[in-house]
Amino acid sequence: EVQLVESGGGLVQAGGSLRLSCAGSGLRFADFTIGWFRRVPGQAHEAVSAIDTNPRILYYSKSVKGRFTISRDNTKDTVYLQMNSLKPEDTAVYYCATTRSVGRSSWDLSSLYDYWGQGTQVTVSS
Repeated sequence: EVQLVESGGGLVQAGGSLRLSCAGSGLRFADFTIGWFRRVPGQAHEAVSAIDTNPRILYYSKSVKGRFTISRDNTKDTVYLQMNSLKPEDTAVYYCATTRSVGRSSWDLSSLYDYWGQGTQVTVSS
């Protein structure tokens, strides 16, 4: 059974930092591109970042580029999302997901991701 488990969310003041983790099991983690998405109630998933099986290939949305950093440690089957300079508009539930089917022009399409975690809440107070 494939499982993705996010952790590291919480409440932080604007300008603060959090590091999210996404731990995978039941799959060859290194074979998958891993994406981070976020969602606020009543809205669709918003792509945040993704990391290719080649860890040098990284994708970021415009809203987080320069503030967030994605990385992976395949020895631990874990992907990290370091979030700095957090803003109230970053408040959302953050999800990680796996895919084998994306590239530069499609990494942000949630429909191309297969397995999803349960999410972790990030709340940024002003």
